[in-house]
Amino acid sequence: MHKLVYPDGACLKKKTPPPTHTHTITDMNRKRALISDTFKVKKRKDGAEQFGAPTDDDDYKAKVLAAEEGKGTQPTVKKFLEKVVSSSTDLSFTKDKMLQQFLFTDSEITQLVKSGVLTVRDAGSWWLSIPNSGKFTKYLIKGRKAVLSMVKKSKYGEVLQADIEERRTTSQVKFHMKYHIHDIIGAELVERIPTTSGTLLRFVDS
Repeated sequence: MHKLVYPDGACLKKKTPPPTHTHTITDMNRKRALISDTFKVKKRKDGAEQFGAPTDDDDYKAKVLAAEEGKGTQPTVKKFLEKVVSSSTDLSFTKDKMLQQFLFTDSEITQLVKSGVLTVRDAGSWWLSIPNSGKFTKYLIKGRKAVLSMVKKSKYGEVLQADIEERRTTSQVKFHMKYHIHDIIGAELVERIPTTSGTLLRFVDS
């Protein structure tokens, strides 16, 4: 299963469990319907980004617990990981389920939101969340814009994939270039065209 490719020394590597970003998996698998069926996809309200559940429960739990070490929320977060993450495949939880099925109190739910393992979905329900995912989204979008701009500014809005993979990146690109290329292909922001010289990426003018 694909995991986020972090650049060496990235500040997210130690703090954020690697999420499943469906645009990159869609590019590598090429079967969009299968991806949608396999991963329970979470969409932001604007529909801009799609993330699945963490790719590895053990990795997710280990990094979350490490980030909680010494904090007052640690016992509640540990309880959540053991009772909820280990036993449920759901990505969202209602207040009734949290209170009645998993036996959390209102105060404990507040602690879980504060720690970043839950984020508000709407009144009375929450998404399972990846701590520090806000930084991931920020870096992803900035990198996407930078890489897409490279394609757009190329002659005729086309560039060989092998050539762009070798380009020096700007400070806006925090992740590996190949990761961003998978992202823009999976998001259908560029068209992939086989040629005798290699795979050509063509900017899609929407």
